[in-house]
Amino acid sequence: MTDLQTSRPTGIPVPSADGRAAELLAQMTLEEKLAQLVGFWEKGDGEAVAPLQGVFEVEQGLDEVSRHGLGHLTRPYGTRPVDADERAQWLWGQQRRLVRETRLGIPALVHEECLTGLSAWRAATFPTPLAWGASFDPDLVAEMGAAVGGSMRALGIHQGLAPVLDVIRDPRWGRVDECISEDPYVVGTLGTSYVRGVQSAGVHATLKHFVGYSASQSGRNFAPVHAGPREIADVLLPPFEMAVLDGGVRSVMHSYAEIDGVPVAANAELLTGVLRDRWGFDGTVVADYFGVAFLHLLHGVAADLGDAAGQALAAGVDIELPTGDAFLAPLAEAVRAGRVDEALVDRAVLRALLQKAELGLLDATFDEEPPTGVDLDSPEHRRIAARLAEESVVLLTNDGTLPLAAPGRVAVIGPNADRYAALFGCYSFVNHVLAHHPDAEVGLEIPTVRDALAAELPGSAVVYERGCAVDDDDTSGIAAAVDAAASSDVAVVVVGDHAGLFGRGTVGEGCDRDDLELPGVQRALVDAVLATGTPVVLVLVTGRPYAVDWALSRCAAVVQAFFPGEEGGSAIAGVLSGRVNPSGHLPVSMPRSAGAQPYSYLHPALGGDGDVTNLSSVPALPFGHGLSYTTFAHDDLRVEPGACTDGPIRTSVRVTNTGDRAGDDVVQLYGRDVVASVTRPVAQLLGYRRVHLEPGQSVVVDLVVPTTRLAFSGRAGVRVVEPGEVQLWVGPSCEQRETETTVTLAGAVHQVGVADERWTSTSVR
Repeated sequence: MTDLQTSRPTGIPVPSADGRAAELLAQMTLEEKLAQLVGFWEKGDGEAVAPLQGVFEVEQGLDEVSRHGLGHLTRPYGTRPVDADERAQWLWGQQRRLVRETRLGIPALVHEECLTGLSAWRAATFPTPLAWGASFDPDLVAEMGAAVGGSMRALGIHQGLAPVLDVIRDPRWGRVDECISEDPYVVGTLGTSYVRGVQSAGVHATLKHFVGYSASQSGRNFAPVHAGPREIADVLLPPFEMAVLDGGVRSVMHSYAEIDGVPVAANAELLTGVLRDRWGFDGTVVADYFGVAFLHLLHGVAADLGDAAGQALAAGVDIELPTGDAFLAPLAEAVRAGRVDEALVDRAVLRALLQKAELGLLDATFDEEPPTGVDLDSPEHRRIAARLAEESVVLLTNDGTLPLAAPGRVAVIGPNADRYAALFGCYSFVNHVLAHHPDAEVGLEIPTVRDALAAELPGSAVVYERGCAVDDDDTSGIAAAVDAAASSDVAVVVVGDHAGLFGRGTVGEGCDRDDLELPGVQRALVDAVLATGTPVVLVLVTGRPYAVDWALSRCAAVVQAFFPGEEGGSAIAGVLSGRVNPSGHLPVSMPRSAGAQPYSYLHPALGGDGDVTNLSSVPALPFGHGLSYTTFAHDDLRVEPGACTDGPIRTSVRVTNTGDRAGDDVVQLYGRDVVASVTRPVAQLLGYRRVHLEPGQSVVVDLVVPTTRLAFSGRAGVRVVEPGEVQLWVGPSCEQRETETTVTLAGAVHQVGVADERWTSTSVR
């Protein structure tokens, strides 16, 4: 990566545009142009759902701010609990006012958060993205995206701020639950599937957070990023590339991060050079909330807000969200003083108008009546939420205690056993917004694990004790929990996280950790229940993987659920009862200690254990691990000869259900480039396929792997595929080679272009 160019270019060419957008731009005054580049956010005191939100006070009302027009309306449904019918009536009224009472008559684009479903009161809440990763089911994620997009479109929402394509690099980082996996390919395939689903409904998705945010120093939110150009190119950028080139995403949000001293919001090499010039992205780049102002306030690379606005525009940021703190008065002053070229403004305005044209907003009148009675939590939403929750639950260990065989008495214990908010991630409406409105009803039917388990086991006596809170030092409830466990046939102990923001949770935005122990006194609770001798089924309901190796061998079974959403309690209970055969697999390694972080299964030889250090970095459980109530065998891995550096690797493997009940297996194909010009990972996921098998059934899974899956940045900094030997294997995780073979790539070194295939195609026969 080169140094940031800080000079202000002049005579900047604007992209080609349709006649309508170009005609509008030609008519605009400077104030009308800037109005199209900003949002307006009607928010109240105490509704802090963005970093440093209180620093930015809205002094003018919507009528005053939008007198020259308006680019975006920020979260009209998702800032506080509002009735959807009433809010739609308000929204349609505001849009009609913009059409009828501003000079150019351009409506606003409405955006909302949609990471775990539309973030609005009484809207369906799906599993968090880390659970998407555990499902390894891109088709189902696309189906969820289409349902979410449909809800948004029905309410007059045009853009959703999701998915998050940050690759998990350190589980201490608070925003892990918003991410999909530590594997870039899993992030890319599932994230792109979500984009396709959302955009199939006529709503624009927004990729977050481009790029590097998750690679922060010490796993701290907003901390500097020290990633080198190879890590950025080979690990952090590929998911975004896939979503742009294969998913056709229409919007990208810049990261808050600074990489090697250059904030991304002011980095033209990334926002223009990579995103637009190399990948051909022609949508809009939006600022993460207050991210333009942070160039001045936090990063210290801009002298004032006008300077910040000019740097962001020059780098390629088109829209300032959530409000116009830098792009309105400060930018207007800078343009008139000659410090910022107005051609930069024109370039951004044209992109904003083209987006509105795509969405049909330039011709919209809003003369029709607003929608009423939109079912935001329909049976179809529930079906998808239930299936994704069930597919995402990971059975980590099991000595045969699960599924529960009609126990006479079950003790359900733990701070997350009877707490519906425990099932939701940081960007769910429940934890993101309702936490500021404690008197508001939830508006959703949410069975807790306790409720659902009692329904699953009607013949058993289910007793409950909380034992302790998620994150305090009060141990006074542990004695009652011990008594309940001692008098029961089995104890189900449900522990984990509470998602929140900026220190109000144990995980979530701004809720980072310096250890990976269970928060509060939860380990003491588990230890005390284990001491009773009653079999313990430990259920982890978390937004990150914790270091629980101490429990894996002591508990009868351990189940991991990553914030499984509104149907998550039923999904967990279904796994415990046996109604659901678990099929989730770990999308992230289960750490052994915080001291081994950051860790990725994609490490080179010296990133693992060996004689050169006395400390182990091997995780407690590897990436891809997940058990079932049946068993699967993988054999006869074959590869067609004649593979070349510029062509596909054609493989097939047989998978057989060797158990006595039906189940889903995730076939995982891994590879290793044995000798390369730079160090390569000891294991890399090349492709995967979820398959359903009846008892005794065998199928052959074909995986056609483009050699670009093995591409990397060579010594010259160019992404290449090199000839040579590649080891291939299939197994139940990255560490286990159940069946293996090798292939030798022939030909010359192949330089990878943007048109090269990125997806492994799969089929079953």
